[in-house]
Amino acid sequence: MISRRQILGGVLGGGAVWLALPALAEAPARSVRPMPRGVPAARLPATSAEVLIAGARLGDAAVASYVVMEAETGTVLEQREAQVPMPPASVAKAVTALYALAQLGPDFRFRTRVLATGPVVDGVVQGDLVLAGAGDPTLQTDQLGDLAAALAARGVTSVTGRFLTWDRALPPVVRISDEQPVQVGYNPSIGGLNLNFNRVHFEWKRANDGWATAMDARGNRFVPAVKMARMQVVAREAPVFTYDAGGTAEEWTVAAGALGKGGSRWLPVRRPAVYVGEVFHTLARAQGITLPDPQPQQAEPAGQELAGVDSAPLTEILRDMLRFSTNITAEAVGLRASGAVDLAASGAAMSGWAAARYGVGCRFVDHSGLGSASRVTVADMAQIIRLAGRADAGLQPLLRDLGLRDAKGKEIANSPVRVTAKSGTLNFVSALSGHIVNPQGKELIFAIFLGDTARRDALPESEREAPAGGSAWTTRARNLQRQLLSRWSQTYG
Repeated sequence: MISRRQILGGVLGGGAVWLALPALAEAPARSVRPMPRGVPAARLPATSAEVLIAGARLGDAAVASYVVMEAETGTVLEQREAQVPMPPASVAKAVTALYALAQLGPDFRFRTRVLATGPVVDGVVQGDLVLAGAGDPTLQTDQLGDLAAALAARGVTSVTGRFLTWDRALPPVVRISDEQPVQVGYNPSIGGLNLNFNRVHFEWKRANDGWATAMDARGNRFVPAVKMARMQVVAREAPVFTYDAGGTAEEWTVAAGALGKGGSRWLPVRRPAVYVGEVFHTLARAQGITLPDPQPQQAEPAGQELAGVDSAPLTEILRDMLRFSTNITAEAVGLRASGAVDLAASGAAMSGWAAARYGVGCRFVDHSGLGSASRVTVADMAQIIRLAGRADAGLQPLLRDLGLRDAKGKEIANSPVRVTAKSGTLNFVSALSGHIVNPQGKELIFAIFLGDTARRDALPESEREAPAGGSAWTTRARNLQRQLLSRWSQTYG
């Protein structure tokens, strides 16, 4: 059972899931399904896939679907439930990466700007100062601090008008998925201004007979406190967190019974433009710049650029997105690529693009895979990976090289088999898709989607961050994926 303290620490928060592969061990006794196109079935010694699936004990209602094919010809070597639509979880980010590269180009960068609506005279902006976002999902506090320093270096000390924030480069998204618990940092809001993956840092420690708490937007060099998010410790056992955005601030409470001696975790921000505006206001003041309190601006601003900061190029952003499985990055680049009015329309636009480009029938409700209503078959996922590798060479270098590990999780040095893939995990859902390349250079494409969606859907919200049995189920699912990859690398490599 997962404790309240583990929930408080966010130990199962939605970071990347790194699949460790085992040593070449068990091989199948036979091909599970007849292979198409008249290709003869290989003679496969040892344990069958069905035995491995049964041994994983994923549940009577669980679906175990997979396909493995030759990259060169598309010949399917082995498959099971290949046409059953399944939640792709974060494997959806591989499609998002392809979509963003196609729509925006590999060299695209987000630029966050500080604009002045009038001239600067003796250090005073004669008009408004506008912090204008482009939707950069990677913007950090230290970069905001550098923007404030650049403004000071130009001699700016104050403004005659207002300090405005513009966040409409992307449509506002209150949270990616309505299914997630309120406190999980991997389900934040999204807008044209984002900061620290739209998370605020909450820290607590014992103080006399109570607790000292702090909320800040910490970076490596700057740790500005924030007032737009506030925490109150309440004498109760459950729920661990409550949240209310009805007032001027985002009001949190936390159960005293879950705090222990002290600790910290990141909590989601639901008003990112307010968050960014307050932090920049604080950082500017530290540079000797006096600004009014921030106000939102709806219309796209125009004015002289006094300072700006660019994101990394899109390829680097996507590589980190796929490595660390950052949901806000997937949603921001997907929304920017589609230009849609909301997240549902943006997911639909990506679905249509994938259908036109790869001939598949996927349904995406978002770009991160966090929404469980997205559906993809392993046949379609493998088709995308294969065709992208042949026509859109930009994806495979962005995927993580998983390597091979033995059954105890120890890395096998100098493994002759290379596996590059994207993994994905939701409660009682585990997905993996990518490439296997043997020492001779023969390449296989695979997709494995495992899920007990009925068990997932039955979870009450209070249990969704750390459901009973969830961690053990995920471990068994990953072990099954390792065993299947081990089979294929021996048998078809």
